[in-house]
Amino acid sequence: MPGWMVGIDVGGTFTDGVAVARDGSMRVAKVPSTPADPSVGLLACLRRLRDDGVDDVDLLFHGTTVATNAMLTGIPTRVVLLATEGFRDILSYRTGSRPRLYDLRQPRPSEMVPRRDRLEVRERLSSLGEVVVPFTDEEIRRVVDATAARSPEAVAVAFLFSYLDDRHERAVGRALRERLPDVPVALSSEVAREFREYPRTATTVLNAALRPVVGRYLRTAAAGLRQLGIDAPFLVMQSNGGCVPADRADREAHRLVLSGPTAGVAGALALGARHGLTRVIAFDMGGTSLDVCLAQDGVPPVTPVLRANDHPILAPTVDIVTVGAGGGSIASVDRAGRLRVGPRSAGADPGPAAYGRGGTEATLTDAFVAAGVLGPDTPLAGELALDVDLAVEAVARVGEGLRLDAPTTAEGIIAIAAAHAARALRRVSVERGLDPREFVLVAFGGAGPLLAGWMLEDLGLGAVLVPPLPGLFSAQGLLSTSLRIDDSQTVLSVLEPRVVREATGWFGRAGRRLLRQLREDGIDPARTRLVGSVDCRYLGQGYELNVTLPTLDAAGLHGVAERFHELHLRTYGHADPSEPVELVTLRLSAFGDLDRPPPPEIPRGGARPRADALGGERRVRLRRTGRRVPVYRRSRLRAGNRLPGPAIVDQMDATTLVLAGQEATVDRAGNLWIRREGAR
Repeated sequence: MPGWMVGIDVGGTFTDGVAVARDGSMRVAKVPSTPADPSVGLLACLRRLRDDGVDDVDLLFHGTTVATNAMLTGIPTRVVLLATEGFRDILSYRTGSRPRLYDLRQPRPSEMVPRRDRLEVRERLSSLGEVVVPFTDEEIRRVVDATAARSPEAVAVAFLFSYLDDRHERAVGRALRERLPDVPVALSSEVAREFREYPRTATTVLNAALRPVVGRYLRTAAAGLRQLGIDAPFLVMQSNGGCVPADRADREAHRLVLSGPTAGVAGALALGARHGLTRVIAFDMGGTSLDVCLAQDGVPPVTPVLRANDHPILAPTVDIVTVGAGGGSIASVDRAGRLRVGPRSAGADPGPAAYGRGGTEATLTDAFVAAGVLGPDTPLAGELALDVDLAVEAVARVGEGLRLDAPTTAEGIIAIAAAHAARALRRVSVERGLDPREFVLVAFGGAGPLLAGWMLEDLGLGAVLVPPLPGLFSAQGLLSTSLRIDDSQTVLSVLEPRVVREATGWFGRAGRRLLRQLREDGIDPARTRLVGSVDCRYLGQGYELNVTLPTLDAAGLHGVAERFHELHLRTYGHADPSEPVELVTLRLSAFGDLDRPPPPEIPRGGARPRADALGGERRVRLRRTGRRVPVYRRSRLRAGNRLPGPAIVDQMDATTLVLAGQEATVDRAGNLWIRREGAR
């Protein structure tokens, strides 16, 4: 067991830190994020923890938005792409379809690499992996010279059918790395051994483009850690819900695009597992966005392709729906006189008007202040205090365009934000044929517990579960993750005995390689496991379904066809067992689990909270009704306490709002369970 396990999550508004010791004791820190250089916020958070006694760090987990921000704002890296002769323009014609079929004036999507930096290479493999045009030494020298002449910051190599045979990519990769030792070189056969040329090429280019950005950030962070005297293993969260050592994270930079949001999902599933919940919806509303993920059977849904900024990324990714709705979402009135909330956000700087840091536009946070839910006595991180007058002024300016007063405008802003959140929940449940009433919502993030009550009513959820540290939950979720390594191989073969033997052989070789890597990462072999699956389709189909394998031997593969027919029937409403099944891509994931201390418990109390748990009252205006609402201090609640709504629960990292007709109860771990009155 480590001395301290520390998780640091960098969000759009705050950087959160949670440290857990051997005995389960916990320290927390919350500081403003520093978008210009996220490592500044990371190190500031660690200093705050160190000042609180966290001086013996043995494991450090990190969720980062560096890759995400680079994707959203435009990657500045100059990339040179090497492509098979005749395929220089694959980034231009993409899949051959347009995003909007009937719009003749739509702008062309960005191509990531300018045409002048895309080089054709005289080499060619057939669709069976046979050499059609040899790759000569003379051609290698020509290509390397042409690449070096462009002074690239990164190089991407994506040759035709290299997922079948990578000899040509490896040859030019060796030459490039020898000629340009300080320039990252990404080979598609190392990044994604999968078919479909455009997604594979796009993924390789994105990997190459992100590596200088991610690598520079991780090196800066690592240098800062050394200055703080922290020499612990540095693990970085990936989009797949698992961690990877930082010294490998930059080589797999394309797998970090959803590094931050997946930590919260991991924490929600771990929390659900401790309470025997298998159907959970993670509801993470921070300062900038809302991330929603629905999980059945205690397993997060994983998609093999992530779309980021209109580009496909071939990397297993937790299926998260993100919308521009957060505490910092800006409210405005459009030209048609309609009230809008988001997707623009005030972010960390200047933040909501109520923060008094120069922000003048009304946000969702300002609306809750104007409605009275949040007040000047609301505890905030980072030595911030809410200025009610500034919030009311900002909301009133929005109301002028609607001819409404500030309280009514604030109600409208909150109602619209709740509608955005409910729509996101319906996307992951109702629109996928799932009943949200069968799920428990785990609400976290700085703003998640404020809107959770509306979700309970609007969607008829079974219950809402608010963890003890909702605003720090993603950082805490990092501590529940495992190391994870993924591998894949496209085969494109009809299921038959020969193919089963070949697939079994690949799973065996890949499994040994991945387990060896986990051992090198310091994981006890007894705490490693392998999970395999196969993408399947009917012969002639153009889309696949992923079928999980019970075992990785021939017995597990022999039942693939039957399981595929069942999955096809559940997904599309029809199946044809007489049709041949084609194995498209083999997938394998290796997990390395870590020891963790048990969660602490809080003292027991009665149904009625103690007098010192009541922190006063606030005059709240919601649903056109004003009333005085009790405010409770979360840290002084005890297990067994019941809080009938309406009620407000304050703490440093978040505020929970219990609506009228609802009741919150406290369990032994300090979680708040919100249910409709009379429901159990």
